Formats: sequence, structure tokens, C-alpha cells
Amino acid sequence: MRLTSPLLLLATAMLAGLLAGCSALGIAKDQQPLSARTTSVLAAMDTSPAAPMLVRVFKESSELEVWKPDTGGRYRLFKTYAICKWSGELGPKIKEGDYQSPEGFYRVTPGMMNPKSSYYLSFNTGFPNKLDRAHGRTGSNLMVHGDCKSVGCYAMTDEQMKEIYALARESFNGGNPSFKLELYPFRMTEDNLARHATNPNIEFWRNLKQGYDALGADGRPADVDVCEGKYVFNAKAAMPADPMGQCPVTNAA
Repeated sequence: MRLTSPLLLLATAMLAGLLAGCSALGIAKDQQPLSARTTSVLAAMDTSPAAPMLVRVFKESSELEVWKPDTGGRYRLFKTYAICKWSGELGPKIKEGDYQSPEGFYRVTPGMMNPKSSYYLSFNTGFPNKLDRAHGRTGSNLMVHGDCKSVGCYAMTDEQMKEIYALARESFNGGNPSFKLELYPFRMTEDNLARHATNPNIEFWRNLKQGYDALGADGRPADVDVCEGKYVFNAKAAMPADPMGQCPVTNAA
């Protein structure tokens, strides 16, 4: 049966409304509230949407974790999301156009959030960071985003990204200036490192493991800096201005 013009216009308008979702109700996609279930789970963990946030990514198992601290400051795993797609292989991003998803330690600030992303919603990873730049690594617009497509990024489903984005937004609204983003090739266990012992990135990964272990040691993600071209964690002395400069003795490996 063919639709008459008025019916066709009505059907088109209804379809547009369905596609717009909550935006049709005047709520932009980047302002979608957290679900009652999510806020309830956070409350049961003795934390809140306004608390700080840590995001950890594991390439090999295609997992993204969100951690939140309880009122005592100890971080607890809130949720693990299945990454829809990431690019390249295990190892750090080296240069623009290598289609490689980055690895390392980054900070995400409110200005790195992109509510108008062509991939639903996104935030910039912050690549290249101080260590990346010290090693001459190049690349731009390396994101965590929706739409399940990746060219050097970490892609989630739109529904996952809606929640992750909202968690970040509420953490910023709680007064936190940034959240930590830790990007790993795999879970940094000795067994996994042994499996990859002949990989040319093994020393870089052993350096990453030092930061990875900090969370298990005291329940808090490490503070990260750079000297001698490597990451240092929870430094007790001032770092040299040159990231390739000599590490203070108290922070020597």
C-alpha cells in the first residue's frame, strides 16, 4: 500500500523522532543522565558519580575498565566494558598513519571531551604525552569513541560510550580537573610478560607494569612522570625539565 503525502510526512517525522531518542525530549546525547541502576551500584560501592575516575584499557582482551574510589580513597572496579574494536597490534603508537592504538599513561580533561563527535561521543586520549614526544612519536586525534569503528582509536558501542561519557562528565562536575587513562597491551602479569618476552617492546611493557602494579599495591593509581625516556611513578623528587634527562637518585630504577 502506498502512503499518501500526509501519511508519508507523518511517518518520516515519527522515524526522525525515534532516531533522535532522548534528544527529541530536549536532552542532548552528551547530557544523558546516568541510569538509576548505575547510580545505585555506585552508591553500593560507597562512591558517587561526582568522585574521581580511572579508566584502564587492555588491548589483548579488548576490555575497558572504569574504576571509582570509595570514601576512603581506595579505588574499586565499577564496570568492565567489551571494546568493540581497536587498531593495529600490541605495542605503542609510533607515528601518524600507522593505524596503531596507543599505550601508556594519559590524563583526560574536560576540554578533551567531544560531544559533537562524528563517532557518537568521544574523548581524546591525550596522545602524544610527554614520553611519546620525547621518543619522537607522532599522531593526532587518538580517541575513545562510539560507533564501533577504529583507525588508531578505541571504539565502543554507542550505548557503552553514552555511559562512559556520562561518568566522565559527572566526575568533572564533581570538581575533578581530569581523570587518569591507562592504556595497556594486556594485563600486566608476569605470566603475560613471559609470553611476550621476545617482543621488541618488552622493556617498555615492563615499565608500564610498574604503574599497573601501583593500583594493586595501595588501591590508588600511580602519579606518573617521565625521566630518562621512561615512566616514573609516585616520584619523591622533582623531575628534570628534559624528559630524557637523568632521573633523581631516589627514583632510579
